[in-house]
Amino acid sequence: MTTATAERALTAADILENARALAPVLRARSEEIERARRLPPDIVHMLREAGVFRMNMPRDWGGPEMTPMEQNEVIEELSKADASVGWCAMIGSDSGLYSAFLDQRVAREMFPRLDMIMAGLVYPAGRAERAPGGYRVSGRWTFGSGCTHCDWLAAGCLVFDGGRPFLLEGGLPEWRIVIAPPSSYVIHDTWNSTGLRGSGSLDYEARGLFVPSERTFTFRDESRRPGALYRQPDTFLRKMPGIPLGVARDAVDYVIAAARRRFDMPAMVPYAEVPRVQAAVASAEGMLGAARAYVFESFATHWARLEAGGEPTPRERAAIMLARLNAFQASRDVVTLMYDTMGGAAVYADKTPLDRHLRDVTTMCQHTMGQRKVGEWVGRLLLTGKSDAPFL
Repeated sequence: MTTATAERALTAADILENARALAPVLRARSEEIERARRLPPDIVHMLREAGVFRMNMPRDWGGPEMTPMEQNEVIEELSKADASVGWCAMIGSDSGLYSAFLDQRVAREMFPRLDMIMAGLVYPAGRAERAPGGYRVSGRWTFGSGCTHCDWLAAGCLVFDGGRPFLLEGGLPEWRIVIAPPSSYVIHDTWNSTGLRGSGSLDYEARGLFVPSERTFTFRDESRRPGALYRQPDTFLRKMPGIPLGVARDAVDYVIAAARRRFDMPAMVPYAEVPRVQAAVASAEGMLGAARAYVFESFATHWARLEAGGEPTPRERAAIMLARLNAFQASRDVVTLMYDTMGGAAVYADKTPLDRHLRDVTTMCQHTMGQRKVGEWVGRLLLTGKSDAPFL
């Protein structure tokens, strides 16, 4: 990619339109993506050219600095065509967010182009031993979605000093995120999953890797960049709901289209005239519409508060988390209902997208933020006004 191409101006509307234009190509390549268990290089190139990975890049760098609502619309469009592409786009576009926590001179050196891609697991599965000028990093991380095509690979670590855990005030160990080129790690081909098979969510490992301090940060740090987009605590999670919502939307659309050409045997009644099919489609539309509305309504309230310079209330923070959780869980319910509605035909992975959709939403609901235990964290916040959960 040329520098001129990488730095061309793209608006949020441009990127959304580009994502829609890519959808037919992604849908046609979906089986290939799943077989490869990672995104093919030319698909990654298309996504770069579309501007998908620059969604969080700041305006003063020439980026679009898109709102969470705008980003979720893009992720939805990609996920309708292929969930693994949507997942990798969600992760890869974090580059604009990670760079906000670094010294901005360093960040610009690390991200000289707007369409550079991030990947990595931020949970502290590794060990960062303090060393002159930085850290010696060792460990192994799972769920490295996009690590096969990223420009930078992050890893969460607990900090050690002289072989002992480095404790912060209050006695908690320091949790630090380190960032290094993917070539610095050993990548392990471990991603043999139920769904999201094309996301390349492999394990990766570091063995005594030196990472300079300037390429590390903690979530206790303040953002080095102004703007509502870069405010904590849920910066990295705001665009997640678009993936399940996009998959569920495609499942419902498929059943509506299929019902117009199928017949219920042996009565030979068109599916579109069968009461159970009609009721299932109506129920699915209701569940999906409610889930999507909750996501965008909670975002609008949250975003308005951040843009005004205020701090979201506990109830507003809870709504964001609940809307995200509901998007995952309700989308799985919608896809399951559509799968059941189509009966035996749904099991043929080469004839309908429903098998893939069911596997994909099942897998994505295993992500920490898609699991029902999130409700416990939110309940505590609503009842006590406090939460020790990450990103809440």
